[in-house]
Amino acid sequence: MRILAIDPGSKRLGLAVSDPTGTIANPLTVIPHVSRLLDAAAVAEQAAVHEAGLIVVGQSLDEQGQPTFEGRRAARFASALRTQTALQVVLWDEVLTTQDARAARIMLGVSRQKRSGHLDDLAATILLQSYLDSHPST
Repeated sequence: MRILAIDPGSKRLGLAVSDPTGTIANPLTVIPHVSRLLDAAAVAEQAAVHEAGLIVVGQSLDEQGQPTFEGRRAARFASALRTQTALQVVLWDEVLTTQDARAARIMLGVSRQKRSGHLDDLAATILLQSYLDSHPST
C-alpha cells in the first residue's frame, strides 16, 4: 500500500509518497499554502492520483509530548483533510525532520547556495520514512 506524507508549513506543504510496498519514502512535490481547506483538497487529490491507502501528517510535539503551536495547526489541517477524503489520516511526530533534511543536503554535497531553498519535500520524505520504519506491516 502506498502512503502519502505531508510536512505542513505556514508557507508550503511538502509531500512524499512511499513505493507500492510501503517500504521506501520518496519526495513527491511541494504545494504552496493557500488556505487549510484548499490545501486539504490539493493533498486529497494527490493521494487519489498516487493511489495512496493512508495519509500521514507531520505534527510537532514539545518535550512533554504535547502539540506545539505548529502541531496544533497540523492537527487542524488533518481534521480538514479528513473532510476531503475517505482515507485514514494519522498524525506522526515530525521531530527534527527539517534539521535532518538540511543535514542530508549537506552530506550529499549540495552547495550552500542550492541548500538555501525549501526543504519541505525532503522533510516529508524523512517523516514518511520514520513512519514506515515504525510500521513495517502497514
